[in-house]
Parts: sequence; structure tokens; C-alpha cells
Amino acid sequence: MTEIPEHLLKRSKERRTAEGADTPAGATPATVAAATPAVAAAASAPAKSAPAAPPAARPDPAFIAAAKTRKKIPFWAMATLSLLPIWGFMYVQGLKPQAREVTGPIADGVVQYAGCQNCHGAAGGGGVGRPFVAGAVQKTFPHIEDQLNLVYTGSQAYKDTGVGPYGDASLGHLGYNGNYMPMQGTKGGGALTEAQIVAVVCHERYDLGGADPASTQWASEYNLWCSPEAKIYAAIKGGSANFDNVDTVFKADKVLPVGTVPRPGTPAGK
Repeated sequence: MTEIPEHLLKRSKERRTAEGADTPAGATPATVAAATPAVAAAASAPAKSAPAAPPAARPDPAFIAAAKTRKKIPFWAMATLSLLPIWGFMYVQGLKPQAREVTGPIADGVVQYAGCQNCHGAAGGGGVGRPFVAGAVQKTFPHIEDQLNLVYTGSQAYKDTGVGPYGDASLGHLGYNGNYMPMQGTKGGGALTEAQIVAVVCHERYDLGGADPASTQWASEYNLWCSPEAKIYAAIKGGSANFDNVDTVFKADKVLPVGTVPRPGTPAGK
């Protein structure tokens, strides 16, 4: 085999080395050239615009802004406020004077007086019969027993029997404007029982006549005959006393006779 001279081998090696160095250098421009069109294409494309910002909100009018910033009533307070109308109604009702509840003989007498008002007036102002108002009935009858006797027997019986004036005789009362009252008690065909007569007379004296049941002048009479706890009224209504014996049954209370026939009246102060 022929041996290749070493200087030829060296020259061949240097040539190959030179060729290998030239290949990479030639490849680089190709890569750059290939990338250049892409960059150019990207540069030629139009850029996308950024989205437009939303328009700024318009400020609220002053009255709306005030409503939004105003302090609200707490929810728990609404229950209390809702009760204010009820409380106000109850307060006004509480200011009204409470109606006095009438019981006992006076309450019964209000009912019975419906049959008397045609002659004496609905408020006791008089008419065909004598008035009761402004103390007139107490002036005519200083003692309740005399008025009870007159209502039971009637002023017509006083005239017919010649007994004379009823009540306080010094006043000379017999008829009124030429009129005389018929008997109201059951003995003469009247419609009223003795208890009903007590009741209506109590109403005439204390409601219509205006006697003060708390005064020293009338307190004893009121408590015995006309108060809700009046023992004489209870006894007559219950049947343990009547107009003919009431002065005996209640002698300790210094009750005057009543009677069911006309009799002379009792002067004031006796």
C-alpha cells in the first residue's frame, strides 16, 4: 500500500476544517432571512385598539343623595312607633271623665220616672205638675216620708178628704195650676209598688232636685232610703217593711210615718 505523505494529510484536514467552518456561517443568513418575512407580516397587521372605558356615572340629584345618606329608623324601633296611634287613642279616652254608674233605688227610679215626665218634664222642670229642679222638691217636702205619702195617695185625695196642704203646710201646696195628681199606689188602682215609689222619689230628690247626698242635711236620708246599700229600700223591696209600718221597723233610725192614706205634712226642721 502506498503511504500518503503527511503533508498531504495535513492539507486535506485543513481543507475539511475550512469547509466545516463555512457551512454554519452560510446557514445563519438563511434562518434570519426566513424569519424576516414573519416580522414584516406582524408589523404590517393593524394593532387592535383598547376597549373604550364606560362613561362616568351621573351624580344623583340633591334630594336623592340626601335620602341615601339620611339616617334610617332602626327596624326594631318600627314596632314601637306602630303602637303610637293606639297609645294616643287610649290616652285621649283616659282624659274623658268616667261616667258615674248609678245603682240601687236611684237607678230603678230613672226607669220608673218615664211615667212621670209627661206631667213634671223629662228633666223635672215642671209642666202640668210641679217642678223638682233647683231644690224645689226639697222645699216642698223637707222630709222624704211626706213625699212618699203624696205620691202613693195623690194630691186629689188630699183635696177630697180635706186633709189640707201636703208636705210643709206653711207653703200651702195642694194642687198645681188647678191640677191634682191621682193616686199612684196599688191600693187605689195605681201602677207603682211601694218600692217603685221609693225609687222614683229618690231619683226626683237627688238627680232632678239636686240634693247633695254627702251634705250633713241629706246624708242620713240618702243612706237610709236612696243609696245603693239603703236598708229601708231593701226592706220594702224584700217585703219585711212597708209604708204602714216602716216607722216602727226602723224606729231606731227616727224614721217618720209614711202611710197609705192622706195625712198632714211635717214642717221643716222637725
